[in-house]
Amino acid sequence: MKNPLIRILILLLVTGLLLAPALAAESTATANEPFDQGVAALNQGNYAAAAEKFTAALKLDPDLPEAYLNRGIARLKLDEPVEAVGDFDKALELVPDSSDALYNRALAYSKGGVYDKALADYTQALKHAPKDWQILYNRGNTYLDLGKNKEALADYQRALKLHPQAPEILHNRGLALLNLGQAREALRDADAAIELNPNFARAQFIRAGALEKLDQKYEAMAAYRQFLKVASPEKDRDLIQQALEHLKKLEGK
Repeated sequence: MKNPLIRILILLLVTGLLLAPALAAESTATANEPFDQGVAALNQGNYAAAAEKFTAALKLDPDLPEAYLNRGIARLKLDEPVEAVGDFDKALELVPDSSDALYNRALAYSKGGVYDKALADYTQALKHAPKDWQILYNRGNTYLDLGKNKEALADYQRALKLHPQAPEILHNRGLALLNLGQAREALRDADAAIELNPNFARAQFIRAGALEKLDQKYEAMAAYRQFLKVASPEKDRDLIQQALEHLKKLEGK
């Protein structure tokens, strides 16, 4: 079952709480109001307004690293990875050891298909935050995008040790295992993910694929049908078509 696009990505939403603006300088104090408004808009999912507010804050204080960081996140949410990288670059110029800026720049690089730079940033971020499961998880996703399933598997295993009750990690590890031909282990991960989230459509899809690989025809058909029941017509459109094709093939056997 070849489908490298069904891995799940987690974005770290950084708020102003992580890097609160200093109140000493008058310009920074003046920038607090639009900065706080930007944080509020970011938390509300109004990313365009958030970007505007952070821009306003930076006009008042161009050396505010948290404003660059948060504007980068807003731009990443707006599907502007190139602009987001620019903001994370500025944040890192001001705070070179910021694991948050490195992590989010890696997400932007990954979204833009610049996987080598994404891997370098994830690895550097881990030096500053070695127990952050999200960094490991998303570096695993980048390895998965590159077809490096063994490397992805290693990162997912480390992430699960830090956060064992995460269905998305189990799902993606199951995908890596399935790509490596370890269908029985992939089935185990899919079952565990579904136990944590019974309506996890993509885990159902992995489960069906694993059962099909194990030549469990009727169980696979049932799993594909269950996937179709819980799948999102928009988010899972490609997988829905694949499930229908697999069902047709299985029914013809």
